[in-house]
Amino acid sequence: MQKKESAATIDHSIMRIIREKSPETVEQLVQLVRLEHPVSEQEIMEHILRLQNERKLILKKHPTPLPVTVRGYFFSTKAMWYWIIVALSLTTTATVFTIPEEAFPMVYVRYVLGSIFVLLLPGYCFIKALFPIKELDDIERVALSLGMSLALVPVTVLLLSYTPWGIRTTPIILSLLALTLAFATTAVWREHQSQLK
Repeated sequence: MQKKESAATIDHSIMRIIREKSPETVEQLVQLVRLEHPVSEQEIMEHILRLQNERKLILKKHPTPLPVTVRGYFFSTKAMWYWIIVALSLTTTATVFTIPEEAFPMVYVRYVLGSIFVLLLPGYCFIKALFPIKELDDIERVALSLGMSLALVPVTVLLLSYTPWGIRTTPIILSLLALTLAFATTAVWREHQSQLK
């Protein structure tokens, strides 16, 4: 009976401390309860978890704060997609220039990366720049990315035919790399601006 009374007392203290002092973290809550009750942190955590399971207490995860600067946003986890695209684009460019057409087992890596680079990345970055926030679901975004890539790549090649470099592998790859990175950088900047609003 004594143990039930102390458990009810600790539960009551937890609820009162949350109402009156509004601790921001569970750690702060545990420390405030320990000031009133000489019990271990583990026992207090068991009470908190039981109260949460009984729906008497709701613990919320605080979202990570959004970086204020664009530079901070570039190096946050929210811009991880940007760095994946940069790495994939640079890897594809390196494989095109280093793996010759005759190197048969390795040439398939070049084909796979080249296909992704030509058929998906330019359009994905363009669509991401147009719709920076989650307005499209994943299937719509992939479909639009394929369509835009199929539109952007021929226009890029057509424009290259009017330059002194002509339609060769090196100018095409470098132009698509520049186009993809420009759209991706614009998309990250727009994504940061839209989340600040």
